Order: sequence, then structure tokens, then C-alpha cells
Amino acid sequence: MRSFPEKFRLLTWVSILLVAGFLTTILASYFVSREAIRQSVQEQALPLTSDNIYSEIQKDILRPVFISSLMASDTFLRDWMLSGEADTDRIARYLKQVKDKYHTVSAFLVSDKTQRYYYPDGVLKTISPSIGRDAWFYRVREMKADYETNVDLDMANRDTLTIFINHRVFDYDGQFIGATGVGLTLDTVSELLDSYQHRFHRNIYFVDGNGVVKMTGQSMRNVHGAITALPGVSSIASQILNRSTVPTELEYQRGSATVLLSSRFIPELDWYLLVEQDITDEVKPIRHVFYMNIAVSAVITLLVLAMTLFAINRYQRQLETVAGTDPLTGLLNRQAFEFVFQQAMLDSERRGSPLSAVLFDVDHFKAVNDDHGHLAGDRILRQIADTVRSVLRESDIVTRWGGEEFLVLLKDCPLQQAAIIAEKLRHAIAEQNFALPSGTLSLTASLGVAEYECGESSTSFFGRADKALYSAKTGGRNRSEVSHLAT
Repeated sequence: MRSFPEKFRLLTWVSILLVAGFLTTILASYFVSREAIRQSVQEQALPLTSDNIYSEIQKDILRPVFISSLMASDTFLRDWMLSGEADTDRIARYLKQVKDKYHTVSAFLVSDKTQRYYYPDGVLKTISPSIGRDAWFYRVREMKADYETNVDLDMANRDTLTIFINHRVFDYDGQFIGATGVGLTLDTVSELLDSYQHRFHRNIYFVDGNGVVKMTGQSMRNVHGAITALPGVSSIASQILNRSTVPTELEYQRGSATVLLSSRFIPELDWYLLVEQDITDEVKPIRHVFYMNIAVSAVITLLVLAMTLFAINRYQRQLETVAGTDPLTGLLNRQAFEFVFQQAMLDSERRGSPLSAVLFDVDHFKAVNDDHGHLAGDRILRQIADTVRSVLRESDIVTRWGGEEFLVLLKDCPLQQAAIIAEKLRHAIAEQNFALPSGTLSLTASLGVAEYECGESSTSFFGRADKALYSAKTGGRNRSEVSHLAT
């Protein structure tokens, strides 16, 4: 018989194979899906967002560039400067009209001839190369490009940090005569960042050429300082500051979160545009599916194990029944009886309870086979087995000992009571009309009875029962004999 350890070893291996199979499939699916999301965000979503934001920033900056270009080409402005800059109110009204019409925070004109700085309220100051804040003008005078974008403090607007579009102004002979333009406050650009973040659901901020955070949206108001000191970003800071106008796709860890980042240099601002996204939220749906798959797999594993255990137990019971049962009569066979007898013998010795046996066979059974055939003989043996079972107690054990011989093991039964049971068996068999295709048949049985003595071997015990049976047969059959130990 298969022992419990063997059974559970099989279940353990089945469990390992099921769990390994499910986990391999689930984990492979999870990591493939996670990698697909990561690649989708890094290679498509972030670059597209960066392009959209860059395009909108260019649009927002190109508009004031266009305004500055119109101002630099305006004949009124040039004629006024060339005519000696008389009547300051006229240029002040002009600059105020530009500011109000185009909704800029500043409109200005600086004359190279007089070094005056004009703004909507008149003359702001006279610039000088010795003043550091005026260095931008002398830089613009020497540059080759028509305009520049510069982030500086606006003296006319309480030193608010402002994005200036500085456009060179030329006379009709192409000679430099001054610089004009408009300004946008960083608050305006910051509001744009907030709108971008709201629309694209990503963190967006600007850093300058040294990696210092210059501008953020509302969601990143607490982010400041150099990116070399920011958790996670510091590990890729050198890759960000590459002055490449082509987006650079990067990745870093912030705690347990994976953050994807797209960086590009914006020449108009001399800043870097950084767009980043924590893919944790993107992965949440597949993580939920992952946990659900784990739960479903666990339930399926338990069901499979339960079905496997049921099948093993059922198969084991069938094997035990086949291995321990006489196929003709359904009684225990000799091999199974040996095991049962050993247990009964040990129990009898431990408890000191009597144990008896009745060995009997059918009288003249060979004649039944000869006259009626072996199939008829088999039918009679099955009927005898049913008759014996109907007489015995539930605790009594009956086995087919061999051929037409049967052995009955009687627990908690002394010799005298065993002899009475043997007589009941004899009468039940003798009174039974055994059915055959050709009619009915009466048969008798001879029986030998013996009681087990403590310490006696099974050979001796069954040998005494066999001798008693032999005595019954030689004494005339259809009788029972009792074996007594010699005193």
C-alpha cells in the first residue's frame, strides 16, 4: 500500500509544477506588459509631449519675436530715432500701445545714439557700459543675429524676472541704431507650464545651462536648486546637460518608483526642457491584473490538488480493494488476511482478550464442479460467502483460505463461544438451498475451531484449526471439532 508520505510527496511535486508553471506564465506576462508600457511611454508618449510643449513654447515665444520684429521694422520708430528723438511722449505712447495691444508686460526701445532706455512711461534711464545690468545692450549691438531671447530682471516692472526679446534696429542704410522689443514675465510662462502639466499629466520644468532649476509648474513648486542634488535625477544630470536640441530619453529611480525623463535644449531660452513621468500609475492596472492572476492561479492550484488528492485516494482504495480482496467472493484474500491477523493478534496480547478462528470447507465440493461445472461451483462459493457474512458479527473477519476453504477470525471470542458460532455456520450452510441453473442443491460443511494462545505462532494456531477440521471430516463430515491445547 502507498504510505501517506509517498502520497504527499506526489502532491508536493504536483504543487511545485503547478505553482512554477503559473508563476512563470504570470511573471513573464507581467514583465512583458510592464516593459511594453515603459517603452511606449519612453519612446512615444514622452517625446510626443516634449515636442508638443516645445512647439507651444516656440509659438508663445515666436509671437513676441514677431512683435519685436514688427517694431524694429516700423518706419515710425526708425524715423523718430533718426529725426533726433524729439517729443518723448510720442515714443512712450507708441510703446504703451504695443504693450496694451499685444498684452505684453513690457515694451522698450534703447537708442544707440543717446543711450536712453525708453518704456511706456517715458525715459527709464540712460544706459552705460560700466553698469552690469546694461551689458545686454552692448552684447546685442555686437551680435550677428537679428534678435536674442534673454531672461533678465525688468527694472521697469519692479525687477520681475522676465523673458526679453531683444531685436536689433537698423536705419535705412543698414546701420545699427538701437534695440527694441517686448518682455514676458516668467509667471506667464509658469502658467503655461501649469496648463501643460494639467493637459499632459506629466512633470515639466526648466533648468539652465548649469543644471539649476529655473522654472516649474504648480505641482513642482518645492523643487529647486541644482538637479545634481535632486534625488534620482542626480544620477543622470550629466546626460541631461548635453546642449542637444534632439530629445534625450533617460530613466532613473526615485525610491521604489521608476521615472522616465525626456530632456531637450531650447536655444531661444538657453534652458533645458525636462518632461518626466512616473510610470507607477501606468503599471497599476497590470499590477492589479497580476494580483488577480495570482489569486486565480492559487484557487486553480488548490482545486487541482484537491481533485488530485481525491483521485489518488480513490485509486488507492481501488488498488487496496483489488490487492486485498478475493475477486470471486469479495472476501479478504490470504495476503490481506495475514496483515489483519497480525494486528488482531497484537491487540489480543496487549488487551488479554480471547481470539478464536473457525476453519471450514465445503464437503464433497469436487463433485459439484465435476457434475455441474466450475461456473456453478463459483456461484455456490459466492453464495456461501454471503451466508457466512449474514451469520457473523461486524467485528468478525472472514477470508477465503483457498479453493473451497474459508477461515473466520473471531475477535473477543473464547473457544466455547467460537464453537457455538461454528455450529451456527454449519446449520446455516446445511439449511441453504444453493441456486443453480438446473435447480437447487444442498451442501454441508466441516469445521475446525481453535483459540489463540498468547505467544503462539500463527503456524501453530492455524495448524491446530486445520487438524480440528481434518478430525471433523474424518469423523463423518457435516460437523465441527474443537482443538484443545495439551495440558
